Amino acid sequence: MPGTEYFGKEEKKEVNDVMETGCLFRFNHDELRQGMWKAKEMEAEIRKFTGAKYAHAVSSGSTAVSAALAAAGIGHGDEVIVPPFTYIATIEAVLFAGGLPVFAEIDETLCLSAEGIKNAITPKTKAVLLVHMCGAAADMDAIMEVVNENNLTLVEDAGQALGAFYKGKSVGLFGKSGAFSFDFFKITTAGEGGVFITDDEQTYKYADSFSDHGHDHVGDNRGMEQHPVLGFNYRISELHAAVGLVQMRRLKMVINNSLRNKDIIKNILSTIEGLSFRYMPDPEGDSGTFLNFFLKNTESAQKVMDQFAKDGIGGNNYWFTNMYHFLNQWDHIKELRSAAPLAIHHFGAPQDYKNLKLPKSQEVIGKLISLGIRASWSEEEAREMGEKMKQSILKALA
Repeated sequence: MPGTEYFGKEEKKEVNDVMETGCLFRFNHDELRQGMWKAKEMEAEIRKFTGAKYAHAVSSGSTAVSAALAAAGIGHGDEVIVPPFTYIATIEAVLFAGGLPVFAEIDETLCLSAEGIKNAITPKTKAVLLVHMCGAAADMDAIMEVVNENNLTLVEDAGQALGAFYKGKSVGLFGKSGAFSFDFFKITTAGEGGVFITDDEQTYKYADSFSDHGHDHVGDNRGMEQHPVLGFNYRISELHAAVGLVQMRRLKMVINNSLRNKDIIKNILSTIEGLSFRYMPDPEGDSGTFLNFFLKNTESAQKVMDQFAKDGIGGNNYWFTNMYHFLNQWDHIKELRSAAPLAIHHFGAPQDYKNLKLPKSQEVIGKLISLGIRASWSEEEAREMGEKMKQSILKALA
């Protein structure tokens, strides 16, 4: 978890700034805050890093995705193509927006494939909610061709991919809107938090209002602001933003260290026969948060994970059996179990979720293991981890 690896005096200083003013609220109250606007500063750092024209900080990556969908005009009854491999918040955001998730195939990029999207399109398809998984971008050239040919709206969930670029362009800026997560487990953390980005002014204004009860944030009297659209409370606090601000300032250092350590381990594992690595259409745009590698098949991957456990090697994720990141374990989604009726209960699911046929996705995730890279490892520690993993893998495959 690189974001938590460097907590220190900088975070304490920014949080104390907020505590000393007593203004924990991100809007208005100029007389209290002594010129301190942590959420605005955090948003400025996001714009600077990503090149986005607009950025808006919210309470979580999940609410950032919700704001991105709403601002892009995705809602009640709209079919939205989604991946079966993602944190479950992606699917929840579509359902709670009133949308109808349509699952499509991923490939060795670990993201939706252009072919998978194309095969999932129906006359009712309105949007693609593309997830850039495990720190790197999807195949954007091929995907944008399909999106544009079919006049679809693209929304990007880049919750795991802040710091990732595709041919020089930040993820989150290829579609109508994009979202990042700043939760406890990300490359940058605010404890809880998220950021919406876009290059379109009206899309930004929708997200800005949608995430704060419809407020237009014009003027200095909150009680007299206009309400151009309906909204809800997805605000980030100044305390969370203070932490996120510091984390953004050190993001380049975290990425550089992560990439160095990832390369060390990758070079060691690359000598193992039958082991291959995730396909990245633009390796130069990798954020370095995960080393994703494939065994020959599901059985081999499970043997390796069992051996890792026996040898006390942690930090590796086997998503095929993970409860929150892969469709196989989402029984509550398949059965549409909800505390209250949703739009999908009225319209009906566009697919038989209990009997989805996604053989490519099953193959890819079945043989995938993902090592979380620590930016704070020394080169020696990274080499030690690589050698331990190599010996453990060789034992498992013997």
